Amino acid sequence: MDVFEAMEERRSVRSFEAGRDVPGELVEEVLRCGCLAPSAGNVQPWRFVVVGEAEVKKALAAAALGQGFVAEAPVVIVVCADLAAHSLSYGKRGIELYSVQDTAAAVQNMLLAATALGLGSCWVGAFREDDVVRILRLAKDIRPLALVLMGYAAGETRPPRKMGCSRLTTYM
Repeated sequence: MDVFEAMEERRSVRSFEAGRDVPGELVEEVLRCGCLAPSAGNVQPWRFVVVGEAEVKKALAAAALGQGFVAEAPVVIVVCADLAAHSLSYGKRGIELYSVQDTAAAVQNMLLAATALGLGSCWVGAFREDDVVRILRLAKDIRPLALVLMGYAAGETRPPRKMGCSRLTTYM
């Protein structure tokens, strides 16, 4: 699947085939693609925590404001930013902006890679950060910014409505 097809086919999947694990080599390939994302100053601040344990996924689902489908995903990748890495190069702007931009680019690469590999995925941003830090016992400078759910989609998903680019673009 080429990148254009992956962009067209990518969907937010919230229902996964029960009992069907994602092979480790596919998880590794998705992570590798996340690491190929651009980052400010090539700092590469992303840090990944791969969660497959049922109890940890349940705790993450509770932290994600009760979104139960988080616990049902075979794999949850918690995408974090190493704030100290950006602080050294860019100070406050690195912490507040570049870390978010860089990890978002990594997440998008991961979602497209998952699609190209035949996996369903979902980007979850609604969660209580302090709870995720506690659940995963993250270090002080590691900030969780996204949960990436992965598995095999249970059923077909319809494409979401998107506004046309002409409505969202201004030329000057």
